[in-house]
Amino acid sequence: MRYWIALVGAMMVAAGANAAAPRLSVGTFKVDVTPPIGTPLCDALCDPAVAIDGPLTARGVVLVPKDEQPVVLVALDWVGVGNDGQDAFKEAIAAAAGTTPERVAIHALHQHDAPGCDFGADRLASEYGLGGKLFNVDFAREAIARTAAAVKEATGKVVPVTHVSHGSGKVERVGSNRRCLGPDGKVKWVRYTACTDPEAVAQPEGIIDPQARAIGFWNGDEPIAILTYYATHPQSYYGKGRVNADFPGMARALREEAVPGPLHVHFNGAGGNIGAGKYNNGTPEMRPELAKRLAAGMAAAWESSEKQPIDDATVIDWSTEQIALPPGKHLNAEELTATIADKKLPEFDRLQAVRHLQFLRECEAGRQVTLGRLRIGEVDLLHLPGELFVEYQLAAQGLRPDAEVCVAAYGDYGSGYIGLHDSYAQGGYETSDRASRVAPSVEGVLMKGIQQLMK
Repeated sequence: MRYWIALVGAMMVAAGANAAAPRLSVGTFKVDVTPPIGTPLCDALCDPAVAIDGPLTARGVVLVPKDEQPVVLVALDWVGVGNDGQDAFKEAIAAAAGTTPERVAIHALHQHDAPGCDFGADRLASEYGLGGKLFNVDFAREAIARTAAAVKEATGKVVPVTHVSHGSGKVERVGSNRRCLGPDGKVKWVRYTACTDPEAVAQPEGIIDPQARAIGFWNGDEPIAILTYYATHPQSYYGKGRVNADFPGMARALREEAVPGPLHVHFNGAGGNIGAGKYNNGTPEMRPELAKRLAAGMAAAWESSEKQPIDDATVIDWSTEQIALPPGKHLNAEELTATIADKKLPEFDRLQAVRHLQFLRECEAGRQVTLGRLRIGEVDLLHLPGELFVEYQLAAQGLRPDAEVCVAAYGDYGSGYIGLHDSYAQGGYETSDRASRVAPSVEGVLMKGIQQLMK
């Protein structure tokens, strides 16, 4: 009898403790992932690091829904993390947080004066004497370990989330569509990071998402973390080996000064065909100016936010869809192998052939990429791969117009640019054989995955 009384008592205590557990808890982390001098930057597109103008960070949140495994969202001040670079990050962080890799989202902000990571591509490059040329492998593994350690510490220090807030604010004179079409429907101008061609600058902004969005996680009256989102290429100027987080990093820092206390985490949206070119002439003076403009939009989003309680009726759900990205027909294994092996060719051309061939091999091996969606009441956080065109973001928002849909792109970076079906026939850099590794049919595959996820 005493045994059963004790057992029932223990069960009641456990049930009471479980009932008292918050619906949602959050922990925050921030760790330095600045590469050492000499590190290749931007997947060898830019000069190696010769100076550190500012630190790069990996930062994010560990979200723990009641009775569920944690969800970890990570934003990296790197150019991109692709293929099994994604796997390595997710596996290490999942182990640290006590969750599964499918519940971890890794996103780069895509600054160009920053490193990348794709371990499979480095192994392939090493077969031809090009190991370590795309990125610093030892440093990347060290950064993964350091990030995982920070995630583990954050998981042990979660606090209850009593409210979530959301808001949006317009960003003025930053983003413009990079692809300007002529009368024949083909790309006539591409406004890159900076543009000084008066005729190109005079073209309309084109299709963009002008809104910055802010999501806040609160414990009572105290904000614990603020997540911001904006879709654009995040460069003002780059390429001289001076490591920095560019104007989104500066804007984030301005918001940290304005709202001290919570961790500020910024995600780049679907900005594959968006840049600052219409409003940026590439001079050093424009970097802080673009940062101020972006920070003003972030501030407007935060100040207009609606704060809502987390209670038993609040929907909290993490869901995923697996899709296989179709490789472009221009990816020919025999031709790419010949390019990599040809020591007479420029090293950059050989390295880009490595990245193409590695993606093709991943596709042929059946690799799928994960689309993730975190829904918290009226907030939808959508996690997508590649260097996406903004139309994917706008389409996702249209699927749930009653919610604050925030898109983080630049997840799995193996694919490069992901355009729309028709954009591949329009020409332009973004959908060229050099820049995009997927076929035009990618639009149907990805849109279907987004629609399934947003049901």
